[in-house]
Amino acid sequence: MKVVEQIKEPIYAEMEMFEEKFTASMSSKVALLNRITHFIVNRKGKQMRPMFVFLTAKMLNKGSVNERTYRGASVIELIHTASLVHDDVVDDSNMRRGFFSVNALWKNKIAVLVGDFMLSKGMLLCIEHNDFDLLKIISVAVREISEGELLQIEKARKLDITEEVYYNIIRQKTATLLAACCAMGARTVQDDDAVVEKMRRFGELIGMAFQIKDDLFDYGEAAIGKPTGIDIKEQKMTLPLIYTLNNVSTAEKSWLIQSVKRYNRDKKRVKEVIEKVKAAGGLAYAEKKMEEYRQKALEILLEFPKDEYRDALELMVNYVISRKQ
Repeated sequence: MKVVEQIKEPIYAEMEMFEEKFTASMSSKVALLNRITHFIVNRKGKQMRPMFVFLTAKMLNKGSVNERTYRGASVIELIHTASLVHDDVVDDSNMRRGFFSVNALWKNKIAVLVGDFMLSKGMLLCIEHNDFDLLKIISVAVREISEGELLQIEKARKLDITEEVYYNIIRQKTATLLAACCAMGARTVQDDDAVVEKMRRFGELIGMAFQIKDDLFDYGEAAIGKPTGIDIKEQKMTLPLIYTLNNVSTAEKSWLIQSVKRYNRDKKRVKEVIEKVKAAGGLAYAEKKMEEYRQKALEILLEFPKDEYRDALELMVNYVISRKQ
């Protein structure tokens, strides 16, 4: 059995029900919108985020969820999908999960509006049911994602990212949404703020490990849906590169910065950058940091009683850093 199927097993019924509710939450009176959202739903990914919502809720609530949990999962997936549609416009990307992206098929203007529609649907889903506590969780996440993206763009211009700034960027850009998933799942079944905060932190730690794993893919050989060296081509400062810049001679540092700034489209030069990062121990360092985040996440998880939901979350933590794509 595949790991993702194993993780899904204790929440299989909830995920089936979620599919229906999520599809219904995207319905519109505009035929074009329905056509596009249908296209998006049919090309869904692994749906890790709703899985986090349900597993967290079931672990904290003796195996049961409620209508608020379904709404929370739908809100998260709506916001996540909106951010992906907008990301493809920002990155001028024509592919998403091996298919054409929305902007490639319907152009940027429509893609931006579709993303806005999903964003508003997510917010309204909370407001219509007076789930203002859930609305607060997701609104904070949306703000942080936007700030993280802009901070990354600002820093990419000068390539002056310190390790601390890098962690700040990935916490906002990636980890904040996984943190929201776990906080959302907890809040739908729990009134205890300390427990909700603990699960939020758990999600954040996994998100940090998840993004570092993504950074490492840029230096790998395997076909993982994004070509090797794509982050370098896009002048994105990843942890292996930041570590290398801080641990090589001034001349090598200057060469690396020039390569990323001026020769990032030169395949041979990008390959040389990748080799230098590997030789300087950049990958080993990033793997060590990723493992530290994994351990911290597991420490929080192991504070809760053992059951099939905690086991599935533990499997999820390990899957995040062992996945091949």
